[in-house]
Amino acid sequence: MNNFHRVDGALLCENVSLASLIKEFGTPAYVYSKASIINNLELFLGAFESVDSLICFSVKSNSNLSILHLMAQKGVGADIVSGGELFCALKSGIDPKKIVFSGVGKTADELRYALKTGIRLFNLESEPELMQLSEIAESLEIIAPIALRVNPDIDARTHRYTTTAKKENKFGLPFKSAIAVYKKASSLPFINPVGIDVHLGSPILSLEPYKKALDLLTGLIAQLRALGINIHTLDIGGGYGIVYKDEKPFTPIQFSNLVLPYLDNLKCGLIIEPGRSIVGNSGVLLTTITYVKKAEEKVFYICDAGMNDLIRPPLYDAFHEIVPVTMPNTPKMITADIVGPICESSDFLAKGREIAQLEQNANLAVRSAGAYGFSMSSQYNSRPRPCEILVDGSSYSCIRKRETYDDLVNQQILNW
Repeated sequence: MNNFHRVDGALLCENVSLASLIKEFGTPAYVYSKASIINNLELFLGAFESVDSLICFSVKSNSNLSILHLMAQKGVGADIVSGGELFCALKSGIDPKKIVFSGVGKTADELRYALKTGIRLFNLESEPELMQLSEIAESLEIIAPIALRVNPDIDARTHRYTTTAKKENKFGLPFKSAIAVYKKASSLPFINPVGIDVHLGSPILSLEPYKKALDLLTGLIAQLRALGINIHTLDIGGGYGIVYKDEKPFTPIQFSNLVLPYLDNLKCGLIIEPGRSIVGNSGVLLTTITYVKKAEEKVFYICDAGMNDLIRPPLYDAFHEIVPVTMPNTPKMITADIVGPICESSDFLAKGREIAQLEQNANLAVRSAGAYGFSMSSQYNSRPRPCEILVDGSSYSCIRKRETYDDLVNQQILNW
């Protein structure tokens, strides 16, 4: 997180003091570095510039329109998993011909919306979904370009809730069923099977699972071509890991060094779907210590950000580094549980964390919160969701207003 740094003990995002943003916007608040997002994106663009490739940003990681607009400006596409994400991608200016629609449970309305929009590719995950899309495409007289997502039964060694390519997971077609479903797809007049798709989970720190998948897909593509099914697009998914604590993720150039020889052999175009690796380390969640509570053998920093603002720690037992926004001159280190105000024992940002001894009203920054932070937030306990701020050098702008109490009820219909 090089664009988050300290000057005389004060934490800055690029050239803007986080303390000054808190003074203006309050907490909780998400803050993103534009320079970090663009730098991470350009690493992927550069790594794959020599081949026919399309980077599709994973919208589920961060769906703020201003963030998506940065992708559109760089010519990047979108990997979507819902009609709402399609709407956001289009609203931000992303070219529909650069949008791929993934996800295991696309509804008929969502498929119809995407067909009318003219997206690049549907990644289908079951035979019933294929038949649903075929019926809709025929009714609209629009040919649907598709890839089938195959499940290669590969353990990518991620959290059990974020692994997606083992045979017990809900995602994708069983590998042994793929050829039969491709044959079925090729027989349907309004379906055009042009690609093959795999997604292994997230976050993945090793290249080995991708190599295993590529070896399997190479053989499968050869069998399909022998049957006259001309697969010319390979979607290798996303899931690329980042540093939260002491992880050592592979770089985009290391990933391209693995993938490019396969592409040369297969004569396929490539789609990749980074999300976390673009925005994860580009954002922080700012929070204020509301109370310092000392129990018998514990110290609790009770903060105004809770699991409704950042659910990753209780959901995935995820680690996020948490640091003071303003570091004391001679900090005394203590061990504390950093918790939120939600009425759940699972509401925590960190447990047993070594951190500087701080007083009530001190501010904290939860690092590496740019992905799956706001996008997974909720209004649980009737708490308005936080604002989002984008920093660009010495300037900044609020890219999502803090919700109000009125926002909690403005979609409700009173029946008294």
